[in-house]
Amino acid sequence: QVQLVESGGGLVQAGDSLRLSCAASGRRFSNYVMGWFRQAPGKERVFVAAISSSGGSTYYADSVKSRFTIFRDNAKSTVDLQMNSLRAEDTAVYYCAADSVPWQIPSVLSRSAGYWGQGTQVTVSS
Repeated sequence: QVQLVESGGGLVQAGDSLRLSCAASGRRFSNYVMGWFRQAPGKERVFVAAISSSGGSTYYADSVKSRFTIFRDNAKSTVDLQMNSLRAEDTAVYYCAADSVPWQIPSVLSRSAGYWGQGTQVTVSS
């Protein structure tokens, strides 16, 4: 059973930085694309960022490109999201996600994510 546990959310001001972390367990972490999604109040959950199984390739939503960076540590089975220059519109519950199929490319995670964390709240005050 795959388990994903997020941490690092909180309340920050616009322009601040925040780093989210996700710890994974339950299967061979290094074989799967990992990523992050978010869900703002009253809206659908949307893709934010993904990283290939090796960490060598990443993919971002246009809304966060150049501000957010996704990392992974396969030795520790963790995937982090570094968020800089935060804006009020980044306010959402952020979910860690794991691909359901091994060895895919990051851009397919938006339709192939099969496992989810419980979410962590990020609130950006303007």
